[in-house]
Amino acid sequence: MLAYTYIEHGKFELQDKPKPVLLHDRDAIVRVTLSSICTSDLHIKHGSVPRAVPGITVGHEMVGVVEEVGAAVTNVKTGDRVTVNVETFCGECFFCQNGWVNNCTDPNGGWALGCRIDGGQAEYVRVPYADQGLNKIPDSVTDEQALLVGDVLATGYWAAQISEIKTRDTVLIIGAGPTGICTLQCVRLKNPKRIIVCDRDAERLKFIRDHYPDALTVGPEQVSDLVQAYSNHGGADVVLEVAGSEETFRMAWECARPNAIVTVVALYDGPQTLPLPEMYGKNLTFKTGGVDGCNCAETLELIAAGKIDTTPLITHIYTLKDIESAYDLFENRRDGVIKVAIKP
Repeated sequence: MLAYTYIEHGKFELQDKPKPVLLHDRDAIVRVTLSSICTSDLHIKHGSVPRAVPGITVGHEMVGVVEEVGAAVTNVKTGDRVTVNVETFCGECFFCQNGWVNNCTDPNGGWALGCRIDGGQAEYVRVPYADQGLNKIPDSVTDEQALLVGDVLATGYWAAQISEIKTRDTVLIIGAGPTGICTLQCVRLKNPKRIIVCDRDAERLKFIRDHYPDALTVGPEQVSDLVQAYSNHGGADVVLEVAGSEETFRMAWECARPNAIVTVVALYDGPQTLPLPEMYGKNLTFKTGGVDGCNCAETLELIAAGKIDTTPLITHIYTLKDIESAYDLFENRRDGVIKVAIKP
């Protein structure tokens, strides 16, 4: 089968690999029908994910059809259309039992697919702990509607969930890329008083205005003034940092009011500094880390009910044979690209 493979720092390559087989009785083999390129794939390519293993098939955001299941798999069966979770989790350890599946103690717990074990920018993928990692797609939901459920939509849903958003709040979202837009959709479900989205890319801000006109948009130069103008207590009540740069990390805590919640879900290329003397007295609560992606069934229900729609984010579709061109488009941000999907 064709599989896009991490060769070495700075190099991916489309290769012919053997079709995966069941290795454990809790595995499933999924025939991939649609996958997508994520910024985290670029992080692997450029060396920002040191735990990524050369030789693995990349890709951790996909949907498909179950081809084969292990003897212990009970929640899905051959022929089911499914989303694939970005995270591998056993469902039994202390962290899984508390919903903290990103910290599953299994050797392949957390983000494994497309990082430490073969992922889904391929024709087939093996999914460990299939009862936890696969969710059946409702008949009324298309592959395109379900594509982002296992990763960026899971991240946006989790970010909104842990941010304790109230209806009286002003919420600032920093970053209007795919994860930021998914976060925006999930924040809107909380019905805050107002939402402000900040990004430096004019095309992304136009996308927000065209699809989510109830949100205010702003560039980084004006964000502080706009937040002050639309906040009642000297800053945003909740800030969600989804961009992932040194400038946006600082912007997040500077734009927050005293005693606000700052939720950081971005993946950074390097360490960030908490300038505690400057922050002293703001009494901020920081929530950080990788997504606990265990609410995919709920997001599929929201999609089926018409309350979430991520299909506008899929702006380009390529075949697996043309994945090099797809990566070139995505990495160089040409043609207003938001999200690139791949069809085997």
